[in-house]
Amino acid sequence: MKVYYGIQEFQKLENAVVTSGTFDGVHLGHQKILKRLAEVAQQTGGESVVITFYPHPRTVVSADNQEVKLLSTLDEKIELLTQNGVQHLLVIPFTREFSELTSEEFIQKVIINTIGTKTLVIGYDHRFGKNREGGFDYLVQNASRYGFGVEEISRQDIDHIAVSSSKIRKAIQDGDMTQAQHFLGRNYDLNGLVVKGKQIGRTIGFPTANIQVREQTKLVPQDGVYAVWVYYNAEKLRGMLNIGNRPTVDGTYKTIEVNILDFNKEIYGENLRVEFVQKVRAEQKFNGLDALKAQIAQDKLTVSDILN
Repeated sequence: MKVYYGIQEFQKLENAVVTSGTFDGVHLGHQKILKRLAEVAQQTGGESVVITFYPHPRTVVSADNQEVKLLSTLDEKIELLTQNGVQHLLVIPFTREFSELTSEEFIQKVIINTIGTKTLVIGYDHRFGKNREGGFDYLVQNASRYGFGVEEISRQDIDHIAVSSSKIRKAIQDGDMTQAQHFLGRNYDLNGLVVKGKQIGRTIGFPTANIQVREQTKLVPQDGVYAVWVYYNAEKLRGMLNIGNRPTVDGTYKTIEVNILDFNKEIYGENLRVEFVQKVRAEQKFNGLDALKAQIAQDKLTVSDILN
């Protein structure tokens, strides 16, 4: 997949089959759109193009922008779109200035002049342009003037996508990783850099890698202990991960720490990806380190059973 960071990088195509959207999480609903995009491109001898935006439009135009939490970072989205067979990805920097483009300006500047669109694949409720004034009906009415065809994704599929996005976020916030997996079609994951923590884990026999998530907008699951798969370089490893404030040791801020089973390497400064499989228990305060150590030993057995 070719990735373009801005319209100035994109070279107009002869037969572009295009869709646009935030594609946060690239879940099963999104994958239906991408599958149809690929089918139309193959049927017409065209090339598939996805237009997306960074940062997420809500972080720019919404009053509650600090509350926006996303299922995927830009890098994660790029990887997921690649896996779904997209040939070209245009990432448009979403700014206040860009948000002021009318639907007519967006179509002329991006859809026609930049990409050379021959077929646009969108949902019945897809809106674009300033104040979200443009939509499917507008495009159909003006298709002959614009010189490209428009294909609608059914209302049933689009409604499923909207339901999926909200249900995935709620499931992750509730620690229900099985429900999240159901709509994503895969385990929810996050990436981060291993940084030094207080190293309390190693004093009780369970050393942990403290993961620092790079993007603050990434949705972190509910506090608690989880069975996870850990990806380190080319290795897939078993792990038990804790999210929370570590009340037993009087923690004052939230951390994400993973104990990688049967693993003993110094990996500070390395990147880890973790996939959430199942929540084991809520975070709780224990009566001292010995009680905490005993519970973690039990958690390890539980996690091993889940991942075996």
